[in-house]
Amino acid sequence: MFRGRLEDYLLMIPVLLISLTIHEFSHGYIAYRLGDPTAKNEGRLSLNPFRHLDPVGTIMMIIARIGWAKPVPINPIYFKDRKKGTMLVSIAGPLSNLAMAFIGVFLFEITYIVGYRNIIAGDYFTLYFIEFLKLFFLVNINLAIFNLLPVPPLDGSKILSGVLPADKYFRFMQYERYIGMVFLLIVLVFPAGLSRVLSFFTQPIAKSMIWCAELIIGIFL
Repeated sequence: MFRGRLEDYLLMIPVLLISLTIHEFSHGYIAYRLGDPTAKNEGRLSLNPFRHLDPVGTIMMIIARIGWAKPVPINPIYFKDRKKGTMLVSIAGPLSNLAMAFIGVFLFEITYIVGYRNIIAGDYFTLYFIEFLKLFFLVNINLAIFNLLPVPPLDGSKILSGVLPADKYFRFMQYERYIGMVFLLIVLVFPAGLSRVLSFFTQPIAKSMIWCAELIIGIFL
């Protein structure tokens, strides 16, 4: 557990900078590999976090642990298969978060084993690194699941474009602004409630990742 809110916020800053940046970069990179230069031309194919951070989304991440970055612009006209291309680009961000979450828990387990004596001795660097990895793990799982919600402008709403028939998706997106506003209101007013809903999905994923990391480490150690 954190020793104080200030430490919580200080650890959250690098976690957000890394997690949100790689999330958005993944969208842009996959779009670029599929032939769409839009993100690259607009400077979004970058690992510079300040090109991706959304002020409201970042504040929500710090306050409620649920938030978002500026959506990477894409132009499906460049894709050979527009539906498939849009789905691949959209899911790239959440998948990158799941990959980062696994890296985080894997490093956590190794650090805990190797640095156990330092932790017992109260070595602050090891303790804070452990807390950073734990937060990195949890934030990335939450980011992945949150962004898969089918709510504009989250990635899940774009994934719907490849699942729903074009006419149904068009009707759904006609209410994009209203759905987004209502959802933002829910996030602001009931962040704890939304977190409980997300935990229904995040908890089994977290347990599975912990089990896999411990299994892999157990084989080699």
